[in-house]
Amino acid sequence: MTAAEETGGTAAPILAVVGLSKRFDGLIAVDAVSLAVRLGEVHAVIGPNGAGKTTLINLLSGDLPPSSGSVLLEGRDIAGLPAHRIAQLGVSRSYQRTNIFGGFTVFENCRLAAQSRLKSSMRFFRPAGAYGVVNNAARHALELVGLARQADRLAGMLSHGEQRQLEIAMTLATRPKVLLLDEPLAGMGAEESVAVTALIARLAATHAILLVEHDMDAVFSVAHRLTVMVNGRVLESGAPQAIRQSKAVQEAYLGAEHLAAG
Repeated sequence: MTAAEETGGTAAPILAVVGLSKRFDGLIAVDAVSLAVRLGEVHAVIGPNGAGKTTLINLLSGDLPPSSGSVLLEGRDIAGLPAHRIAQLGVSRSYQRTNIFGGFTVFENCRLAAQSRLKSSMRFFRPAGAYGVVNNAARHALELVGLARQADRLAGMLSHGEQRQLEIAMTLATRPKVLLLDEPLAGMGAEESVAVTALIARLAATHAILLVEHDMDAVFSVAHRLTVMVNGRVLESGAPQAIRQSKAVQEAYLGAEHLAAG
């Protein structure tokens, strides 16, 4: 069985996760998880607190090494590679808590992110031409998320929603193929949530997106495919309507209000 068949599709995914597990002593935080993310698709991973969702993203991004299993990026197994190497190969992530430099400008935050993709990023004396590449990547990322006019503002002066947009811009500045978004709507008001949800939908046209999010209204409005995790394992994976109608998912997580919505 191929990775695409095992993870529920016929088209080759950009990112395929096969039998991925993570053990912490006697605790199995992620247990034989398989899923696939494709270009033009938002694949949402949902589940109750403690289901293993953030641990899964940490494994995919290289923040944690897996205990077993494979993570295939365009067919290449990247499981266990360090985070900076995975980022250079085209996988970028955001975090549950806003991870920006508040004392730097919006543009400087994006420029630092873009610079991380250069092989010479840790050298103090670099070819002058490299700065143009970095600056252009930073500007383009800010345009994509709608923050171009805020480029000269201190990042710490942005609203919470704008800071989350900036963090997404920083991931985009690295020119990724795959975006791993960990609760990007956390702490937002309704208006900010709508704006960022619309941004994620736009980005899906040119990226493969794995989204972890607790806002179910947003998830069902933007996701093309959902995977439900409970106790570290995949309970069910499928199209949004199929997940809405799943009795097992209703009992484990979604609740009656989402059953009615289906």
